[in-house]
Amino acid sequence: MDELVDRLDEQGNYTGQTILKSDAHRHGIFHPTVHIWFYTNHGEVLIQQRGEFKDTHPLLWDVSVAGHIGAGEDIYEGALREVKEEIGLDIEKEDLKKIGVFKSTQEHSKNFIDNEFHYTFLCELKVPFNSLKKQNSEVEALTMIPLITFADEVWGLANTAKYVPHSTEYYKTIIKSIKERL
Repeated sequence: MDELVDRLDEQGNYTGQTILKSDAHRHGIFHPTVHIWFYTNHGEVLIQQRGEFKDTHPLLWDVSVAGHIGAGEDIYEGALREVKEEIGLDIEKEDLKKIGVFKSTQEHSKNFIDNEFHYTFLCELKVPFNSLKKQNSEVEALTMIPLITFADEVWGLANTAKYVPHSTEYYKTIIKSIKERL
């Protein structure tokens, strides 16, 4: 689905301009997204398998919840909206713990350059896993994985065939931030 997104400069500053998401991807224009990593107090991480028909990285495992921020939308409101849409969970702004903003460039093809700033949050999963309701159009599957297993698989990008290729720094920040909360 095409939507308007805010245009960011190469440092992640808002420019005051909006652009269609499809045009941002076609021309490699930076725009904001949210990533929300859910974890349990038992040391597990919720990961999402991307839908089979996604434009990028279909069927690879990725962040618990992710999505684009609509033009003019508050980052936190966008995060809450994405959580509700993708896993059917209502949370509060206070549940989100911001751990960073990550610049990401992925060139999928000559006409599809994904330049994004990922506003990244942690959120403790306080409901049973089986109460989550995945968004069938976006999400193929959800699963819980022990943090230690997750760390082994992504630390240094050892299992790139399974996961969306984020930077090592990104994955290390996620793992360290979750460990600090356990």
